[in-house]
Amino acid sequence: MAIPCDVTDFAALSTAIARAEADFGPVSVLINNAGVIGAIARIATADPAEWASAVDINLTGVFHGMRAVLPGMIASGAGTIITVGSGAAHNPLEAWSAYCSSKAGAYMLTRAAHLEAGPAGVRVLSLSPGTVATDMQAAIKASGINPVSQLDWSVHIPAEWPAKALLWMCGPGGDAFLGNEVSLRDDNIRRSIGLIA
Repeated sequence: MAIPCDVTDFAALSTAIARAEADFGPVSVLINNAGVIGAIARIATADPAEWASAVDINLTGVFHGMRAVLPGMIASGAGTIITVGSGAAHNPLEAWSAYCSSKAGAYMLTRAAHLEAGPAGVRVLSLSPGTVATDMQAAIKASGINPVSQLDWSVHIPAEWPAKALLWMCGPGGDAFLGNEVSLRDDNIRRSIGLIA
């Protein structure tokens, strides 16, 4: 069931989750995947409203998702929350200040949620997929700014890889990474998931 929802609107997100729970029962897995690169601009020339919008989606949206499902997960002593992160959370990139800052915040929020809800039995972790062959990479390439825009399209992984990784993380494979990050740039992780030989 697809339910349109703005993750920056907590009431709208809560309503969407309530609709899903009415049909399928309590949420057992939440994947915080909504994210944008936002305006690619240097800090000195960035539009403040566009900058704030990217942070609102990439960080506040993650909080809203967690806030909506954590009470039920804590009460039941079970559940998995995965935030789709980025290597940009750990390394600054020119003209990506909103993206890098918001992804760094989302990673810390994931760690905080693990600290608070992990003892109750809730599994909280992050996926850093690397560069994925999506429309976002097309926008990055068109900008011509920073080394990521110079990457050849062939180096981006297919979208199926993060999808398989997320499923693997929902099972025991993800247990070693609770409160931390799974990086699809790691060949050992790729092998564990079955993406490469």
